Amino acid sequence: MTLDKIPRALVGETKEAVGNPHMISFDDYCGSDAATHLHSRRHIIIAAASAPLLAVEPLAAAAAAADSSPDDERCMRLALDEARQGDYAFGAVIVRDGQILARGHNLGKTNGDPTAHGEMVAIRRCLLEHGSAALRGSTLYTSGEPCAMCMGAIVWCSIGRLVFAASVQQLATKIDQIMISSAAIAAKAPFAPIKITGGILADEAMQLFAK
Repeated sequence: MTLDKIPRALVGETKEAVGNPHMISFDDYCGSDAATHLHSRRHIIIAAASAPLLAVEPLAAAAAAADSSPDDERCMRLALDEARQGDYAFGAVIVRDGQILARGHNLGKTNGDPTAHGEMVAIRRCLLEHGSAALRGSTLYTSGEPCAMCMGAIVWCSIGRLVFAASVQQLATKIDQIMISSAAIAAKAPFAPIKITGGILADEAMQLFAK
């Protein structure tokens, strides 16, 4: 990669990134170069849409903002890479301003910890390395729609956007699931608005769960 092809945000950061795992790297960058990837089938879920009792203005704001990003497929592939390393095929990546803040995959069996889901591992790592402020307004990518526990953590951390591959309904055809959607949980927490996009690389994610 030549300097004229490096995103401007990265120029001047490459030297500092050497030897520092917390700095942005070219492999981790979820930037405009990802626009060359074609998006697989996907659907947009507006969390507030399933909550008719919410005020009209927040609903309209959520509807206007809930849209997929041209970088979603690139970042989701990073989450799928994490999923391949997990005890179960759940992998997550937390992104803010094009920078990977944390990664995680399911360590439930490895650690003997039923709460060590991919999303929870990524969130804990982000808190440890960057603090809670970094999570607010960030985007979390995950290979499978978060369970009630993980979605609760996502809400309480004020993560601004959730992007998942396979839905709870799809996952339930392969493994046990608590049958409640992330949108349904978000609708009960109007104090923490979140944009939710589902179905990014869902077919590829489901192939991991089939193994």
